[in-house]
Amino acid sequence: MATKKTKSNVNSDGKELINALAAIEKEMQIDKDVMLKAVEDSLKNACKSQFGSSENIRVQIDKKTGEIKVFADVTIVEDAEWFDEAKEIGITEAKLKYGPDVEVGTVLTHEVTPKNFGRIAAQNAKQTIVQTIRQQERQVAYDFFKERQHHVITGIVQRYNGNKIQLNLGKLDTTLVEKEQVPTERFRPTDRVKVYVVDVKKTQRDPKVIVSRTHPDLVRGLFEEEVTELQDGSVEIMKIAREAGSRTKIAVYTKIPNIDPVGACVGVNGCRVNAVVEELKGEKIDIIVWSDIPAILIENALSPASVITVDVDVDEKHAEVLVPDDQLSLAIGKEGQNARLAAKLTGYTIDIKSESGLLNF
Repeated sequence: MATKKTKSNVNSDGKELINALAAIEKEMQIDKDVMLKAVEDSLKNACKSQFGSSENIRVQIDKKTGEIKVFADVTIVEDAEWFDEAKEIGITEAKLKYGPDVEVGTVLTHEVTPKNFGRIAAQNAKQTIVQTIRQQERQVAYDFFKERQHHVITGIVQRYNGNKIQLNLGKLDTTLVEKEQVPTERFRPTDRVKVYVVDVKKTQRDPKVIVSRTHPDLVRGLFEEEVTELQDGSVEIMKIAREAGSRTKIAVYTKIPNIDPVGACVGVNGCRVNAVVEELKGEKIDIIVWSDIPAILIENALSPASVITVDVDVDEKHAEVLVPDDQLSLAIGKEGQNARLAAKLTGYTIDIKSESGLLNF
């Protein structure tokens, strides 16, 4: 024989709902009130099939007991004009329910909880909670990575998928696409790899996190992890020029007289710069002192080559550099790399001239 569901059974179900939401709030850091509001909204929509409309319907869930009630705003009309029971009530019935003083045109709020609403509520609550949890998880993941946009994070290599590398970032997975990879680098599954977060985008599903191993600011972020003076702001990285996988030049600066910005980034016995080089799989790094004087900056940027003179045309952003004959190949670098990176770092086109010739970059 079927058991009739008593009011205590209904209250028990409501209490079970509240306890479940409290547990979810504690475990997943999702506000219980947010979930309750989502359940109320879903139940309000469910009322359309019962009342034909939900515009004048309000669903209320008691935050302590979980008891669910449905209320409707109805307008008192003349009995002869009463045709929409979902939004109206006849004056005769209104006086019987609410007293003889009510008048036509008054809007009343009264409970209209359907008898079978407990079953409907249970079904909707389960679906809504699952959906709300998923939405909140996506929002939490988006907020987490949005805060880390333009910073360096650590991922774990899962596998190669063609030319792409699948990375696990903890809260979600992402793809390191080919154009953001350094061609000379190879990784194995479970390798930990530092990547630069270029962008974070919302999607219909999980947020899309775009990461890079080639971005110049990956070098910036790696140095910021190693160098205390960069973290506290006493030393700044002013500019970076990078050919990923091969060589990088960074220009550093400080306003504090007793701090050597290059020495701070190099570290004792090269410990700081070596940690960055190791993470970049042996990429060479030149660290120079930044100067607001273009001639000095250009001379520094051509390091490790020695420079005799630098002639600068500030308006044309052009410089002519004179170097000793025995420094010419060093100033140019292998396949012109040293001069090319110096030009990127300074923003000037550079003509390198020795005692026996002239080369343009």
